[in-house]
Amino acid sequence: MLERKVVVVTGGSRGVGRGIAGELSRQGATVFVTGRSEADLRRIDGAIGIVCDHRDDAQVAAAFDRIALEGGAIDVLVNNVWGGYERMVDNGEFTWAKPFWEQPLWRWDSMFAAGVRAAYHASQLAAPGMIARGRGLIVNISFWAAQKRVGNVAYGVAKAATDKMTADMAVELERHGVAVVSLYPGLVRTEKVMEAAAWLDLSNSESPEFIGRAVAALAVDAAVLRHTGRVLVAAAVARDYGFTDVDGKSPRPLTIAEV
Repeated sequence: MLERKVVVVTGGSRGVGRGIAGELSRQGATVFVTGRSEADLRRIDGAIGIVCDHRDDAQVAAAFDRIALEGGAIDVLVNNVWGGYERMVDNGEFTWAKPFWEQPLWRWDSMFAAGVRAAYHASQLAAPGMIARGRGLIVNISFWAAQKRVGNVAYGVAKAATDKMTADMAVELERHGVAVVSLYPGLVRTEKVMEAAAWLDLSNSESPEFIGRAVAALAVDAAVLRHTGRVLVAAAVARDYGFTDVDGKSPRPLTIAEV
């Protein structure tokens, strides 16, 4: 269990982030969640919501100052905040899967400003406290698009940048006892996915809380540094640590060919 651990989940007001935050809270952690929607933040039982737009450095600094004041040192940082999924339909046209020369430039900017850069900045703010205590865990939520074309070029580049950031941060933090990993979910039953459930095969899907269970398992592993710098698949983490999804099922880890 996670009693006395302080966890920060960025971009956790809905979807995967909300599931992570809710599960970690249920397991006893003190969980701070950032998000742009105050209404959505209030829906996460047991977590402390902080309204924050991660594209605004001043808001991010203020959020982490509040966390330090109210919670103390951060044990686990989950970088879940992400941009670029908004406006799949742009000016009446579905643009998500278009080739790069037809993609709107705002999508690239959003994925890096509200995604990769946001994770980098949050990690900068969390790392010094972890280093001072000689322990900590940073989890960067990423996806197979880092290794295979999924969706569009900008998405793949942003996810690859996330994984490279994980690897390089790990090199710098390992001697301080701080682990950094990229964590890949499978098909997650988020609110948006369930809106399209009639057209999807959900037989091997995962609850949003399942990813939270993976984070929890890593957070309490005294030997978590064995994973640092690596890409981990949530379903494979479940097999390694022996936990199941909230419905008792054990999702099968996807392979790159299946994605």
